[in-house]
Amino acid sequence: MATWHVELTRKGPGLLLHDMTRGADDIDAVVAGIAATAPDILLLTGFDWDHGGLALSALSARLSAAGHPMPHGHAPPQNAGLDSGADLDGDGRTGTPDDAQGWGRFTGQAAMAVLSRWPIDAGAALDLSGVLWRGLPGALLADDTGAPLLTEAALAVQRLSSVAHWALPVDTPQGRVTLLTIAATPPVFDGPEDRNGRRNHDEAALWLAWLDGALPDPPTDTPVILLGKLNADPFDGDARRGALRRLLSHPRLQDAEPASDTGRALSAAQGGVNATQRGDPSRDTADWADDGPGNLRSSYILPDRALTVTGAGLYWAPSGGDGPLPRNALVWLDLVRDGLR
Repeated sequence: MATWHVELTRKGPGLLLHDMTRGADDIDAVVAGIAATAPDILLLTGFDWDHGGLALSALSARLSAAGHPMPHGHAPPQNAGLDSGADLDGDGRTGTPDDAQGWGRFTGQAAMAVLSRWPIDAGAALDLSGVLWRGLPGALLADDTGAPLLTEAALAVQRLSSVAHWALPVDTPQGRVTLLTIAATPPVFDGPEDRNGRRNHDEAALWLAWLDGALPDPPTDTPVILLGKLNADPFDGDARRGALRRLLSHPRLQDAEPASDTGRALSAAQGGVNATQRGDPSRDTADWADDGPGNLRSSYILPDRALTVTGAGLYWAPSGGDGPLPRNALVWLDLVRDGLR
């Protein structure tokens, strides 16, 4: 299993596909990283969606050429950049990136996608991306004074998921597993009301509610694997950590705490806010600005306790060259079903 926040996003629709076909340094680095780690199932976050999945198909073709075919893909329409039709940010205008269900200049900007060596049962998938924010039990929809974060008109249309929440079955040689995907909004870029921080918290809480049977279509006995970008660190940064910590300690899930010496070296070399952080830098997955949030653990794979973790780690794209590199590590876990080797 792997998840990687690749930041393969462009300023307009179709531009990622264009770069896929002609080559670009950031795409080359991502292809090399996936081929090197050779995951069987991969969730990409920060990957532009397009109608027909053409960019994803182009990436799949490049991986095949690199010797690691992942022929099965999943990238249906998502909330990233999807116009809500309402004035969500209250600035008196509609149709701006801030009025999309998930921030974006165009539909599908910085969305997500799944690639797999094995068949994906899209027909049995559960898509919770349409759940309204106010539909979450206990949603954090008021500021510290009790004032509402959104107008009634906005509440009527605002979805909780900023990208997508899928319960996606994959049929592996050891049996079916169900991926629980997430790419939560950053808990920053807002004001003192902490609207994005509260939404980030509630996006994680949506999977808690589902796992605990508080939403329709609760989970079955199929092993689940929660993975993606939670955009929250257990110890550092600006996120509200309650939902994250409950996921990390959930009785159905386990945290292998994948680590890398690269993360520790980055933190030591860069200094800044990193020097005051409490978390173990070897577990950081994001190399953010050292005069801002600093390096944080942001991406996760939390497998079902019915699965045995036989290996875990982080892959950082090697430095060198003039082109951009992913600022995030690929997170990987080796898993087996109990009783199977």
